[in-house]
Amino acid sequence: MHKTRGQTAQPVPDTASARALSRGVIEQTCDSIERVVLGKRGQIRLALACLFAGGHLLIEDLPGMGKTTLARTLAAVLGFSFTRIQFTSDLLPADILGAAIFNSATRSFEFQPGPVFTQVLLADEINRATPKAQSALLEAMEEGQVSTDGATLALPEPFFVIATQNPLSQTGTFALPESQLDRFLMRIELGYPDHAAERRMLAGQDPRRQIEQLQAVLDLAALQGIQRQVEQIFVSEQLLDYLQRLLDFSRQSSEFSCGLSPRGGLALKRAAQAWALMEGRDYVVPEDLQSVLPAVAEHRLRGSFDHSGHRGTSLARRLVDAVDVTA
Repeated sequence: MHKTRGQTAQPVPDTASARALSRGVIEQTCDSIERVVLGKRGQIRLALACLFAGGHLLIEDLPGMGKTTLARTLAAVLGFSFTRIQFTSDLLPADILGAAIFNSATRSFEFQPGPVFTQVLLADEINRATPKAQSALLEAMEEGQVSTDGATLALPEPFFVIATQNPLSQTGTFALPESQLDRFLMRIELGYPDHAAERRMLAGQDPRRQIEQLQAVLDLAALQGIQRQVEQIFVSEQLLDYLQRLLDFSRQSSEFSCGLSPRGGLALKRAAQAWALMEGRDYVVPEDLQSVLPAVAEHRLRGSFDHSGHRGTSLARRLVDAVDVTA
């Protein structure tokens, strides 16, 4: 992996004390989540970076690996309104968005909001629903609103979707279309726990009971403050040059059937800014881009001879290895 030191930091309007306070809250949040999701500090930090960057999170892995546990734990420490939707093959868009119900007293139809009207939405096993039901989230995730019966209704702020999905090799799954995958800022995998973490899990109490004991760490004001700081993280011209070389290589190399889109490039930049803030800096270095690139790019990349997306991991690694940090 190519690495170099970052460029000279340039000051941003935020104060050092405010950044230090935010970093303390971030570390406290990570610690709280890791009390339940053992041995997955890296994935926890990526999930929080996704939130701080204003994106949505997709967690993909085998059943029983802790996807839902991580999602519920995230919701618990955030202290926001939370709704879980179990996606199944018979789910309809109205089950997500809501529907107009006839009120006999007023003799008129009234819109009854669906579970999407929440701050943290867990779309559990999203790829077990049909594409028609999956598409109900497209506008909500991109615009933060729902259009129904000729009206546009704003969703609460923040609106953070945490979706879990099983591998496509599992029975009864429907692949998410590329347009929907692109709505997720990051996709992460948990993997099996290491020996020590699994032993602590087996010897301890049920993780679901531990979630109930967690206290909210982040409130709306704190989250909005962190997200404003992310926007102010300095990105040098040299760093943007490196980012563009990564994008260009993904679009020009014959190894890729299609390259990263402009939205993918913006996602990489925002995620790197969030990662830099979590590392205690007010500027982005190449290592920040390299740290978040797999989670941001893997689900957006397709190989020339594999359109399933399963080679995303190796393609993202190839992208980092092939592109020099300096021109």
